[in-house]
Amino acid sequence: MGWGAVRLAEPWWLLAGLLGPLVLLAARLRQGSRVVLFPGVARLAQAPKSWRVRLRQLPLLAAALGLMLAALAQARPQLGAVKEDLTTRGVDVVVSLDVSGSMAAEDFQPQNRLEVAKEVVAEFVRRRTHDRVGLVIFSGQSLTKAPPTTDTALLLRQLDDVKLRQLPDGTAIGSGLATALTRLRRSTARSKVIVLVTDGANNAGEIDPGTATDLARAMEVRVYTVGVGRGGEVPMPFEIRDPVSGRTYVRTRNVQVPIDEGLLKRIAAQTGGEFFRATDPDSLRAIFDRIDQLEKSEIKVSAFRRYRELFPPLLVSAVLLLAGGGLLWLSGLRVAPA
Repeated sequence: MGWGAVRLAEPWWLLAGLLGPLVLLAARLRQGSRVVLFPGVARLAQAPKSWRVRLRQLPLLAAALGLMLAALAQARPQLGAVKEDLTTRGVDVVVSLDVSGSMAAEDFQPQNRLEVAKEVVAEFVRRRTHDRVGLVIFSGQSLTKAPPTTDTALLLRQLDDVKLRQLPDGTAIGSGLATALTRLRRSTARSKVIVLVTDGANNAGEIDPGTATDLARAMEVRVYTVGVGRGGEVPMPFEIRDPVSGRTYVRTRNVQVPIDEGLLKRIAAQTGGEFFRATDPDSLRAIFDRIDQLEKSEIKVSAFRRYRELFPPLLVSAVLLLAGGGLLWLSGLRVAPA
């Protein structure tokens, strides 16, 4: 039983506190049984009581209050302080995100592929409160935006800063995977994971995807690969410059964007991960929800509670009230409350 940081160790003693009101009630009934009423006495009862009469009520009042305080002291009120030791055997996750030109495809309405992917990754990051999460982007080259960190605000700012065409164009899947692996090289986490998000086929970079996959397997890093896009011809915006006016216009054309599913499946299979295909925003969210469930942290919380006893001053007050009431009774103040 408790209220905030205060609790009663033996709350059933509060029932004994009812003795105080019962003593007053019994004294009142006993006094009433010995009263002889005379005509006109009702008017006397309405008259103000003198201080002498009130003084004679003190013994029983002191005794009743003393009994209630004694019961509260026996219930042992305690003030507690809690210290929690949080132990986590977390997961280190690096999201490797494709920012090549094809991620501008507008088949993920109402936005393009990259903007939807950023939103979904942000939701994923907010859920991984006990894990370190990092961010790598790649197109023709790869770049670390944030090493694995628990600073969610920092990571979200870096994610928001991701834009198309930040790097030379192309799709260097091997480089994106290798850079993510370097971020996990010194990790001591129970589980090390890379989520590789791309919509194309490897056509750039200095590191072959097969080599990067072998390195991931050697480092015991699990790779989840996510192929983004519905496949076939997709609407793609292009900037067109008018040679006469020099002004730039954006035109949308349907273009073919191939996704190398075979490569992504091999990377996932050889590292103990899984391959997923996202064809719309809802399926991409479902994929990250699935990865979130597959890679759960083990959190152990040990709580230590220390209590400081609050009953001593209550017990001392109860003894003083009972003793004082007894002395007043012996002195001749023996009128019960009216």
